[in-house]
Order: sequence, then C-alpha cells, then structure tokens
Amino acid sequence: MNYIQVFVYGTLKPGEVNYHSYCAEYVVEFFPAVAKGLLYELPIGYPAMTRGDSNVHGFVLSFRNPEILQDLDKLEDYHPERLPEKNEYQRQNIKILSQDGKYLGQVWSYLMLPEKVELLGGQILPGGVWTGIAPPASQKSEVIPD
Repeated sequence: MNYIQVFVYGTLKPGEVNYHSYCAEYVVEFFPAVAKGLLYELPIGYPAMTRGDSNVHGFVLSFRNPEILQDLDKLEDYHPERLPEKNEYQRQNIKILSQDGKYLGQVWSYLMLPEKVELLGGQILPGGVWTGIAPPASQKSEVIPD
C-alpha cells in the first residue's frame, strides 16, 4: 500500500506539541530519519528548515489518507496557488536518509525560504536537532529565594 510520507523536524514530531492534535490518530507508522538542510530555531517558538548540506534529524510519518496534507498545509500556512514568498513554509519533496546515511527515498516536508528565516530572526541549530519539550522538573534550574 502506498502511504503519504512526511518528514517532520519540529512541532509535528512524536512527543511534540502538534503531534497529538494533527498526526497521532492518523499515523500508520513513523521512524527516525535524516534530511539534508539547515535547521533554525525561530524566536516565535518553533523551527524552520531550509535547503543545505548539514544533517537535520527528525521523523518520517506515514499516513494512509492523502487528505492529511490539506490539514498540514493549513498548519504550516502553505497554499500551493500563492506566491512562495507569501507562504510561511513551502511543501517540497525531499530526499531522506536513514540514521546511518542510507538513501530511503523521497517524502514531503515543509521548508522555509532563507529570506523568511532571516526576517524572523532564525538562529542556526548546528546539531540539526530541535525540541520544544520542556525538560523534566528534576532538570529545571530552580531559584531559591534568600
């Protein structure tokens, strides 16, 4: 069976804030993967990926129903009929690799134009990994009043 596959690297990753609302009940399977690109932390609380040569770590989500792309397009503020610079992200077909570098195929992903990343004040994440999950309470620093 042919599935719709989407490489996610931010809030749609399993365990992140948008996974449960947008993906959890529709995902048939998911697995870790790597894409070539540049990953940025945006000050608005989520990441952006552009084309590039570094490794970006994320997951490939597989869906049965192709209509999932309409929901994800809306979340990512992507409209195919709109000029690219008017979209927040561009849905593009990209190559993905296994964690040990083997080619796995082409999947959809949402990339941002470099000009938009710059406009939003994106800071490169050199390790290619983003997480919005808050650290457990035991790892949070605590201020004790004197």
